[in-house]
Amino acid sequence: MRLRRCGANAVLVEVDSLDEVDAVRAALADADLPGLLDLVPAARTVLASFQPGSGGLARLQPLLDTVDLAVRAVSQPREVVLPVHYDGPDLDLVAQTAGMDVDGVIEAHTSAEYRVAFCGFAPGFGYLTGLPEALVQPRLDNPRKRVPRGSVAIAGEFTGAYPTASPGGWRLLGRTDATLFDPDREPAALLSPGDSVRFEAV
Repeated sequence: MRLRRCGANAVLVEVDSLDEVDAVRAALADADLPGLLDLVPAARTVLASFQPGSGGLARLQPLLDTVDLAVRAVSQPREVVLPVHYDGPDLDLVAQTAGMDVDGVIEAHTSAEYRVAFCGFAPGFGYLTGLPEALVQPRLDNPRKRVPRGSVAIAGEFTGAYPTASPGGWRLLGRTDATLFDPDREPAALLSPGDSVRFEAV
């Protein structure tokens, strides 16, 4: 574990895996650190920012010294179910690459339980881990200039859903009608790090 100061009131915690990110994020979220403003997990880091003068930053290092990075977070996650119309333009490609039929792809994708590892790329975009090994596939060789809002997709070890229309190179399995990001809602993002997610075929 490596710590890097980010200005006067934030620290970037660097680790070596998504599981270690989850362990650090959960430990800091559960610690009731004074003045903690935000926790931002990413693929290999967690950024912790504090209210100036709160004293929380000084308590960070002693807390991190007690975190066992080999132990996964055990807190009860919030569960989110996303209904999906499995009619994506890359469904046949994914099936061919996985060596199964389309029904097999849908069964594999809906039978797994996912966890939001971190959010990024666009507001409300959650990177979900837990993708079955058979569905781990590379991004498209030629990314699309526009992926429709709600598209459910896979790339590498992740699955996720596009909260807004944007360019993208993930393989599209289908689409969800769920509102993944709404700036007038509190919280604006439907998915948060640590949430448990299931996809349900409709």
